[in-house]
Amino acid sequence: MDPSLVPPDAFDELVRDALDQLPDEAAALVAHIAVVVRELPEPGEAKPGTLLLGMFRGIATTRTGGRVPGSLPDVITLYRLPILTVCRSVEEVGPRVLKVLGHEVGHALGLSEEQLRAYGWY
Repeated sequence: MDPSLVPPDAFDELVRDALDQLPDEAAALVAHIAVVVRELPEPGEAKPGTLLLGMFRGIATTRTGGRVPGSLPDVITLYRLPILTVCRSVEEVGPRVLKVLGHEVGHALGLSEEQLRAYGWY
């Protein structure tokens, strides 16, 4: 899909909409996580041959019970251009953003890739 059809400002609005759609339990968790949008992953960030749509960096709440005082905040990064790459139309972008955000929130909760796939958040 042509990235100019969903410019950065419009994509940011879709991310805000996705945050508003999260269940209350997930929204409470995300309130303590920085959610950022970047155009692309940094070189070497994605495994060769893969398309990285999002990434959670931090410590899952199941491991610590929450953020350790004095530590850097946890971060969910959504990558705009890769997300747009997997969408065939503008109408697919919002649901895909929600799915990627939900997937990364799942990692923040300590869920594995296999568990996320089983729940449909792949």
